[in-house]
Amino acid sequence: MQFINDLFSLQGKVALVTGASSGIGMAMAADMAAAGAAVVLAARRQDKLEEAANTIKTSHGKAAWVVADMEKTQQLQTLADKSASFFGNPDIVVNAAGINLRESAETISEESWQKTLNINLTAPFFLSRLLVPAMKQKGWGKIINIASLQSLRAFPNSAAYGASKGGIMQLTRAMAQTWSADNSGITCNAIAPGFFRTELTEGLYEDEEVVNALARQTMIGRNGEMKDLSGLTIFLASRASDYITGQTIFLDGGWTAK
Repeated sequence: MQFINDLFSLQGKVALVTGASSGIGMAMAADMAAAGAAVVLAARRQDKLEEAANTIKTSHGKAAWVVADMEKTQQLQTLADKSASFFGNPDIVVNAAGINLRESAETISEESWQKTLNINLTAPFFLSRLLVPAMKQKGWGKIINIASLQSLRAFPNSAAYGASKGGIMQLTRAMAQTWSADNSGITCNAIAPGFFRTELTEGLYEDEEVVNALARQTMIGRNGEMKDLSGLTIFLASRASDYITGQTIFLDGGWTAK
């Protein structure tokens, strides 16, 4: 039993999570804190960050926060530096910040296209690259990206989002090819969630018929719940996944397997 506990324990590890003020990012941060990690939450909204960090602390976890806008890549160095000032250099980074503007192909502007790619695709690469040297020094590190059903499937009014999430799946492979080499101890994988109720999907959940139709697309027969993230989050963040890299795991109730 102790072997199993040690395999999945995050005691002594530091995790940086972007997009951690709500939704999937916040849930993953809480899961890693419950497994023993000290977590640094990053997002744009200070009030939401403070609330999320305080919730983790109330559950006897260790948490700090940094206000950062992932669209502004010039802020990433500051984020990397600040994230190390609380508990030490991050061993784990979860790139969970994301945006889906749901614009039709005819109405997407160059500005909104670039905003989507900056947040969803550019920031994960450049932030991770800033953190990799410290991971290499420790001989261990975990990079976890957030992909999507749209990494494989096309959805209406989501050309920019789909492009960014298709890109994150390939970027995950490229990161692994580069940073897992030479027995560095670093792995890079992605989680591709199905439909979970978050701020990005809140509009869909206003229509019960749509929500039920989405659930029927899965093999399990329901949409995702935040508790479904816990096992995979801790697995990919822990020693248990040390020989897995470059993979995108679809946490979707069997949606993409049909």
